[in-house]
Amino acid sequence: MRGELERFVEGMGEPAYRGRQIFAALHRRRLRSFDEMTDLPKDFRARLSERATASTLAVESRYVAADGTRRYLLKTHDNLPVETVFIPEERRDTVCFSSQSGCPLQCDFCLTARLGLLRTLTAGEMVEQIIIALNDAYGVGARIPRGTNLVAMGAGEPFLAFEPLMKALRVMADREGLFIVPNRVTVSTAGVVPKIRELARVEDRPHLAISLAAPTDELRDRLMPINKRWPLRELLAACKEFEESLKPGERFTFEYVMLDRVNDSDDDARRLARLLNRHKLRAKVNLIPHNPADELPYRPSSEERVEAFKAVLESKGVRAFVRRPRGRDIYAACGQLAARRIDSGVNRSGLYQLS
Repeated sequence: MRGELERFVEGMGEPAYRGRQIFAALHRRRLRSFDEMTDLPKDFRARLSERATASTLAVESRYVAADGTRRYLLKTHDNLPVETVFIPEERRDTVCFSSQSGCPLQCDFCLTARLGLLRTLTAGEMVEQIIIALNDAYGVGARIPRGTNLVAMGAGEPFLAFEPLMKALRVMADREGLFIVPNRVTVSTAGVVPKIRELARVEDRPHLAISLAAPTDELRDRLMPINKRWPLRELLAACKEFEESLKPGERFTFEYVMLDRVNDSDDDARRLARLLNRHKLRAKVNLIPHNPADELPYRPSSEERVEAFKAVLESKGVRAFVRRPRGRDIYAACGQLAARRIDSGVNRSGLYQLS
């Protein structure tokens, strides 16, 4: 935050405006070293380097998919993996960033769950992921030609990193920095009910997406163990409270991963429609064909099955859309982030090994 930097430089005996200069250099010009900040006095830059660092994430690997999607395997200062995905789109590009290294939730269809939770990321580490992706896509400090959407749908459960996430969004919304406002950000949760209610009270907040994956508690307990803590009744009650707080232009979405012969039948679609209609939820449903991996016991639903499921939902008055996978060939798609290295174009190189 600008105020924090102002207080930091004042503690070094410098005027507050130096803090504002540093903030602009880091976030508007997207510089990642003090040496590049040539508008600062040389001796001050030397003292800064002794007291602080301008960047904490190192790019270990960069992969480019056939569809143009880019996956970055980054490493924290304490040698933990962080993954970020840049998704080029026709109207506005999207950066998918992580809130944690690994994930504690153990969703059965998600490869990230195999890592477990390594650490929650700081606000700075979340922001730096965006800066790395933007600099790679457009050049250091270059103007972003079409704007950028952000999705907190990478590794981790964002609502278990709620405070640093909210701080990161405030930093990114600053007009003197990236100026990516919350209206261009979507945060996805597996269903941390207290934080859904807390987000409903935030004035300037991101959009919300809920990962659902099942229309019954019995199936969701198996696919998403978080359901045992906050079952569907409690989750949808919180969603209803959130929906009632929506402002004009705000979106609210359920994400539904389509697993072949597990949760994709017409009966499952009818159960899902009844569930949403019973709670009078007007949210749309994004249908996401499962992104497979050798280690996971699931296959994606066929295109025909996805379309049939969508047709049943729409016949019951539920708005439904199909999200096409991006970056599957480089393990960049939803549920595939497990810090995989890809050597010589071979995708089966194993999970990240801490050195």
